[in-house]
Amino acid sequence: MLSSKRILLIIGGGIAAYKALDLIRRLRERGAMVTPVLTRAGAEFVTPLSVSALAGRKVFSDLFNLTDEAEMGHIELSRSADLIVVAPATADLIAKMAQGHASDLASTLLLATDTPVLIAPAMNVRMWHHAATQRNLALLHGDGIAFVGPNDGDMACGEHGPGRMAEVPEIMAAVRTMLSEGPLTGRRILVTSGPTHEPIDPVRYIANRSSGAQGAAIARAFATLGAEVVFVTGPATVPPPDGVQVIRVETAHEMLEAVKSALPVEVAICAAAVADWHVTSASSQKLKKTKGGLPQLTFAENPDILATVASMTSGRPKLVVGFAAETDDVIANATAKRARKGCDWIIANDVRPATGIMGGTENAVTLITADGAEEWPRMGKDQVAAQLAARVATALS
Repeated sequence: MLSSKRILLIIGGGIAAYKALDLIRRLRERGAMVTPVLTRAGAEFVTPLSVSALAGRKVFSDLFNLTDEAEMGHIELSRSADLIVVAPATADLIAKMAQGHASDLASTLLLATDTPVLIAPAMNVRMWHHAATQRNLALLHGDGIAFVGPNDGDMACGEHGPGRMAEVPEIMAAVRTMLSEGPLTGRRILVTSGPTHEPIDPVRYIANRSSGAQGAAIARAFATLGAEVVFVTGPATVPPPDGVQVIRVETAHEMLEAVKSALPVEVAICAAAVADWHVTSASSQKLKKTKGGLPQLTFAENPDILATVASMTSGRPKLVVGFAAETDDVIANATAKRARKGCDWIIANDVRPATGIMGGTENAVTLITADGAEEWPRMGKDQVAAQLAARVATALS
């Protein structure tokens, strides 16, 4: 798929720059031609010689190099590529992109190009959460910049959280997706998945039996069709697919905030099995058995994420799809849910234990729209996801 594809790789200044060397190697193994641009800060982490040796090409770094300008001006350099990849994309580079700065070769290339851009953010967790960075990210999302990562994890600074650059296989998957001409190329899709865990105390929680398999399959199917997928997942047992932006959460309130931060999107697929209630005063210590009897737990309703997105008066997705896991009167209950939540489509399924669907590898669903109910045959969850993605692509065309 990458044979003869021209990729301009901009390597920012961060400890994650070492991953760029492996990225170059894998891109070239798959037939891509990689032109590397190394920022001054990036050269503090990887050497021009290492980058050049792996790329098999000259490394560009200086905006005012007269020889480079004579051979290939920076404007042509930015426009001769099929895809520009920024990895790592530091907070500084992201700020320059968002504000339209052109103070060095990398930022000038990014400002002067009309080529699709994919960035792999990498920074300290506090820098990632900072309001300025979040504003810049929102601007870039609005400008059509594609993202892969960041992931949660341990960082070189000793902290843990979002900000760790996506792994090379994830970046490769995103590159392949962006260079394919799928029917959803350029579309931004939100998928929620997995259960939520609502704490009772530090070791107990309220949840359900969702594995997250169907949500992960849906995210993968949309990415395969070229979409930019934001995947908000609770603590599922099934890992997220490659090539999507993963946001991990635990509770329903965290999932709602993650969904809001991912907007705007053209399509929202709410496949998560969100707990309906949470304990209002979760204990900070493990509850013990006592002679006084059972502990008294007080519950409150969790936010309704599907209804919140569907009822937005500004920036509502063009298509909002919910799921209805039912154990009785499946079609009637799901149809009522679609009307009550205000969403466009509902995917209904029968999750009685006898069906083996909850936590299994297959699903049997009915698509409910304003036109009625359409029953799909029982099939693998990947097949259900592919059929749903195809229907969404048709609806958006």
